[in-house]
Amino acid sequence: MPVFYTPDIASRACLPPEESAHCVRVLRLKEGEEIRLADGMGHFYRARISNADAKQCEVEILEVLPQASDSMGLHLAVAPTKNADRMEWLAEKLTELGIDSLSFVCSSHSERKHLKTDRISKIAVAAMKQSERSLLPEISDMVDFKQLLSRDFEGQKLIAHCWPEEEKPFIKEIYRPGKPVLVMIGPEGDFSREEVEMAKSVGFQPISLGNIRLRTETAAIFVATAIRLANM
Repeated sequence: MPVFYTPDIASRACLPPEESAHCVRVLRLKEGEEIRLADGMGHFYRARISNADAKQCEVEILEVLPQASDSMGLHLAVAPTKNADRMEWLAEKLTELGIDSLSFVCSSHSERKHLKTDRISKIAVAAMKQSERSLLPEISDMVDFKQLLSRDFEGQKLIAHCWPEEEKPFIKEIYRPGKPVLVMIGPEGDFSREEVEMAKSVGFQPISLGNIRLRTETAAIFVATAIRLANM
């Protein structure tokens, strides 16, 4: 049964224009056929097409489907690479793994200072539907490192860096399963020493991801996988 992203389904019993076109024009679904809806906030719905309009496909909600919690409380802040395609791939895989939010941060060693997130958000929606998840991660626009540090966050705050002068616990030794966690992943040139100290001054705990040096997107996938496994 095809899945469609309907963030406003609780207030409007119809598919958004893009999803309506995909449902009616591409898949050629007709009135009376059943589909499944995901609101991106943790709920699935079983629905029937009541008006197969390619601009505004109307539906009848038949059932709110029972759904176990899809959240693992993971919020990632990543310094994007120069190649935007790698960040699109990263958003797709992190959505499949079930993270809660993805922010992009500009640090002093960042290869990229600006990043458009419109396409990344669309890729995340497609990944959510493909992997049959009901929770869509929040994708945030790129912010300055200091701006990210100033944001309130109720939970554990971790920063992964490779500077050798400091003894750092491995992530599995410090992460508390079942609790919200924000993890910062640096650029290819790592966070600067000054940035690490600034993060520590506002409550971030440095962590190690092991004794091998990982690329930015690999490190983010590693963190998401480790936390997913810790919560199983």
